[in-house]
Amino acid sequence: MEIKTADEETQSRIDQKQPLLRETTFIPSRDEKTLIQKAISQTFRSTANLANLLPTGTVLAFQLLSPIFTNQGNCDSISRYLTAGLVALCGLSCFLQSFTDSFRDSQGNVSYGFATFRGLWVIDGSVELPPTVAAKYRLRFIDFLHAFMSILVFSAVALFDENVVNCFYPTPSDQAEEILTSLPVAIGVFCSMLFVVFPTKRHGIGFPVSAN
Repeated sequence: MEIKTADEETQSRIDQKQPLLRETTFIPSRDEKTLIQKAISQTFRSTANLANLLPTGTVLAFQLLSPIFTNQGNCDSISRYLTAGLVALCGLSCFLQSFTDSFRDSQGNVSYGFATFRGLWVIDGSVELPPTVAAKYRLRFIDFLHAFMSILVFSAVALFDENVVNCFYPTPSDQAEEILTSLPVAIGVFCSMLFVVFPTKRHGIGFPVSAN
C-alpha cells in the first residue's frame, strides 16, 4: 500500500488546482487594436470603396504595373521617372473617362462615346443619335467636378500603394509620414461626401453599363 507524506499530498493539491495554462497569460485578440490601427484599417476599406468610383481597367492596370515600374519599391532614377509617368497616365485616364458615356442601340449593342457640348460623339461612329436624344448626353458642370474628384481619388489610391510611396519617399520624416497617412484619409472623406451629394448618371468606359 502506497503511503504519501504530508508534503507530497500538499504538492498534489497544488498541482490539481493549477490550470494547464496560466490565467495570467494574455493573448491579445485582433479586436483589441490601437486607434491608429483602426484608423488605418478603416481608411483601407474606404479607399477600396472609393476605388469603385474609378474606371476598373485603369485601377487594375495601375495595380499590375506598379510593382514592376517601381521595382517593388526599390527605385532608381529611371524607375522613378517611369513610376511618375504611370501615375500621370492613369490619372489622365481617370479624368478623360469621366467624360465618356454609353447607350444601347435598337439591337441591344452597347456603344461608347465622349460627351461634348453638342451631345454624345460616338467613338466608332456606328450609330448616330437623334439630336433630341444626343442632347441628354451634353457636357455639364458636374462632369468636370466628377473628373476632378476622380483625379483626387486616384491620387489617394496611389498614396496607399506602398511601392509608390517607397519609390518617391524611401525614408520619410515623421512629418512627411503623417502627411502621407492623413492626406488620403482627407481626400477620401471629401470625395465621398461630394459623390453622395452629386452622384454621377453616366456609364462610361470602365464603369457599369447603362441599362438603357
